[in-house]
Parts: sequence; C-alpha cells; structure tokens
Amino acid sequence: MLHPVTEETAAQRPKVHAYADVAVVVMVLTGTNLIAHFTTAWANIVSVPIAALVLLGLMRRRGLHWSELGLSPRHWRTGTRYALGAVGVVLAAVIIGAALPLTRPFFLADRYATISGALIASMIVIPLQTVIPEELAFRGVLHGTLDRAWGARGVFAAGSLLFGLWHIASSLGLTAGNRGLSELIGGGPAGRIAGVLIAVATTAAAAVVFTWLRHRSGSLLAPIALHWAVNGAGALTAALLWHTTLV
Repeated sequence: MLHPVTEETAAQRPKVHAYADVAVVVMVLTGTNLIAHFTTAWANIVSVPIAALVLLGLMRRRGLHWSELGLSPRHWRTGTRYALGAVGVVLAAVIIGAALPLTRPFFLADRYATISGALIASMIVIPLQTVIPEELAFRGVLHGTLDRAWGARGVFAAGSLLFGLWHIASSLGLTAGNRGLSELIGGGPAGRIAGVLIAVATTAAAAVVFTWLRHRSGSLLAPIALHWAVNGAGALTAALLWHTTLV
C-alpha cells in the first residue's frame, strides 16, 4: 500500500539527503587518508588532490552551489582582503617566533633543513599537495554539506574535529623530526602519542580559524592563504634558521 507524501515527509527529504552527503564525504576522506599514508609514495602524492576534485564534482552533481563551496566569483574581493590580513598576521607571528630563543627550536623541522628543499616544498608541494586540496575538501565540500545538514554550529564543531582527526596519520613521526617538540615531550611511545594529540588539538584549533575565515569572507581564498602561510612560511623559516643559527 502506497502512503501519501505529506508536507512533513517532503520537508524531511532534503535533510536526509544532506546527512547522506556528509556521510559520503567523510567516508571518502577517511579512505583517502588511509591510502595516502599507508600505501605507496605515489598514492601519498596524488590521492588527496584527486579525492578533493572527485568530491567537488560529486557534490556539484548533488546540487551544492558554487557559493556553498566557497568558489563563487562574487566573493573573491572579500576573500582577497581577508587573505591578505591573515597572511600578514601569520608572517608577523613567524618572525617573532623565529626571533625568540624559547620558540625558535620549534621551527627546526629536519625535512626543511635545505633552502632548495624548503622552496620546493613551500611553493609547489605544500600548495598543490596539501593546502589547496585540503581546503577544497574541508572548507569547501565538507563545509557545504555540513552547513546544509546542521548549519554553522555543525560546520565549526564537526568540521574542526574532523580536520584534527585527519592529521593523526601524518603526525605519527612528528616528534622524531622536530627538535623543539622532541625536547619538550620526549621520545619513545609516550612522546609519539603526545605528539599526535598535540597535532590533532592544534590542527582542530586551526580549523576553527580557517572555518571562521571561510564563513566571514564566503570564499576559499582566505583559508587557503592562511593555511599556506602557516605551512609555507614555516618551511622557509626552518630552512633559514638551519643555516643561520647555531643549535
């Protein structure tokens, strides 16, 4: 027997679809994270950018508008203003942090010990492999689907938590490659666990700021710029400190 479609059930359908979209995005991101960090080197390079583009195409077909994804041209001007302000704040903080003896060791990441390596990382690898794909996936696609399902509170809470959890795998060797962190929390299994917890907490907190910029500006330009400034400026600063500071 067919039941008539009431106004209540009709109103519930968009919510059900929104929840389904969130579930799909989270499952794709989870699978991508595992593939990127626990399979091959090539998978680590290409899986996140490919997943971000696939999710973008999929959610566009599901009806998300460019403005919901942070990609509407009408928000470019506002996004640019917020982007410039965010980059200025980060650069000032990096300069101060690198100048202070107390915080300088935290910039000494082994993987950025050479100028050439830091330049390649900050100008090519970080933007194309990390910053743009992650912002497209999290502050673009995930932001849009969470906003449809739970509104701004859901975006800030769930989106930030998921971004923190996204960094578990990438932070497993964090203390081994950072002199400041290894001196602060030590090595071994306990230090490794502490490093992961610190990474999850700090990236979740950073996601709150990224999300605020995305929410205020309506554009991905602002969180992309801030994300690059944090990672890219950190890489360049690390290389400069390795060559100019006696440690």
